[in-house]
Amino acid sequence: MSSGRARGTVVAAAGLAAATAVLEPLRGHLSLASVTLLYLVPVAAAAAAGGLWPALGAAVAADLLLNFFFVPPLHTLSVASFDNAIALVVYVLVAAAVAVAMDVVERQRAAVGRARELAGVDRLRTALLDAVSHDLRTPLAGIKAAASSLRSPDLRFSDNDRAELLATVEHATDRMTALVENLLSLSRLRAGVLSAHPEPTALDAVAAEVVLHLPDPEHARDRVALEVPDDLPLARADPGLLTTVLANLVANSLAAAPRVHITGAAHGSRVRLAVADNGPGVPAAQRAALFEPFQRLGDRGGAGLGLGLAIVRGFTEAMGGTVTPSETPGGGLTMTVELPGA
Repeated sequence: MSSGRARGTVVAAAGLAAATAVLEPLRGHLSLASVTLLYLVPVAAAAAAGGLWPALGAAVAADLLLNFFFVPPLHTLSVASFDNAIALVVYVLVAAAVAVAMDVVERQRAAVGRARELAGVDRLRTALLDAVSHDLRTPLAGIKAAASSLRSPDLRFSDNDRAELLATVEHATDRMTALVENLLSLSRLRAGVLSAHPEPTALDAVAAEVVLHLPDPEHARDRVALEVPDDLPLARADPGLLTTVLANLVANSLAAAPRVHITGAAHGSRVRLAVADNGPGVPAAQRAALFEPFQRLGDRGGAGLGLGLAIVRGFTEAMGGTVTPSETPGGGLTMTVELPGA
């Protein structure tokens, strides 16, 4: 027996028992018509919980209970009155009709739910294909152009030109690597196989490593202000996941503003890392959408698949933390990651 039918059978049995226990003492105060109508309630509940077959079973059982407890002669299955016999037959037919109608409604509701789910999957797939086709084509085109130029026997390059073309290949390869890593990270989140290994972690060391490994680190140092005290209490975090979280936040802010401010602070038994910029910001009504995959709001820069903040939230929650967007004083966006202290 399927779980749905089992659930419907339990609902039917419990509903009929409860109805009988409540109605039988009131037999002298209720008409047979009223009792039969009330016995339709468990039938409808069984249909909603388990579908057609538990409801039909409930209808037959309710008819027998009506006959035994409410139709003279009482406590037998015989029927003295022809009118009562007709009432019992009509009850079974009406109850069966109710069961069929409820089953049809539930099936239609389930079909609508599946259609909505499939529509959501289709939208996600379309967004993924659009994003991948755009964001993979761009670095591939750069790699192809640079490699073709370097291999051309008709072109002569100075050392500086050759170094610039090789840097283009390296930068485009880094972009593709980041895109693939983000897609893999999202797939781990969606599959529920992400495992965090929290340990005492120094936030200042993580922040310094993120800045050090940004693309063009010498230029990035001029754009990133780092104020994470080295005496900040240790966080209980997975260093690898936290590094990915902070790297995504910093990259997102650098795409929106010329300067980014990273700060760290203690807050009771928890510690915080905040990444603030003074870019265009994000309206409060749109901030919840920041964490949805493939969301690339126009004022946050147009590069990337729009997976960064979805990964940020997933990784942070896997470590027992939270990430909260807010407005930077003076304008811009601040993303605050709060983690338990070690």
